[in-house]
Amino acid sequence: MATTLATVEAREVLRCEHCSLVQFRTSNSLCRRCHKPLEIEEPEPIVPQLVTETTPSTSGGGAGVEVARAVRDIRRSHQLSQRQLAGRMQVPRTYISKIENGKAVPTLSSLERLAVALEIDICDLLRDARSRQHEEATAILANPFLKEIAPYVTRMDAYQRSIFLNQVRDMAMGRRRLA
Repeated sequence: MATTLATVEAREVLRCEHCSLVQFRTSNSLCRRCHKPLEIEEPEPIVPQLVTETTPSTSGGGAGVEVARAVRDIRRSHQLSQRQLAGRMQVPRTYISKIENGKAVPTLSSLERLAVALEIDICDLLRDARSRQHEEATAILANPFLKEIAPYVTRMDAYQRSIFLNQVRDMAMGRRRLA
């Protein structure tokens, strides 16, 4: 006796960004409830390889890679997901991913929209990663408590540092730990 298995058609499941309805993709790619597009068209860069072609001699992949790192670092420091940033810019999440992975070079207008969405100056996106890290370290050490304990933390091994940082995190959250 032969058993036949019914083949189930693989259908894409999407969530509407406007009304949050979870649904199968429709033939016209419009939401069943609010009739808005299920995916926003991804803006195409006007000249995507202009930056990398003009700077082939720079080590580290050119200015496009620096912008990619800057977008990722700043987005993470603002504790935003790619989806949240894409929502602020009104572009697909995949566009943010392509920018961060260096697969798309944002146009000047996209850089401006990124800066507005991240609530920063456009110059911060174009600054290199080393200067951003230096500024972050300076801001952290402006706190008197952190400035005082910094020399001790560097002398700890990884296990001691982990225990210490967990204690500080618990104290900051108002929890007490029994030692």
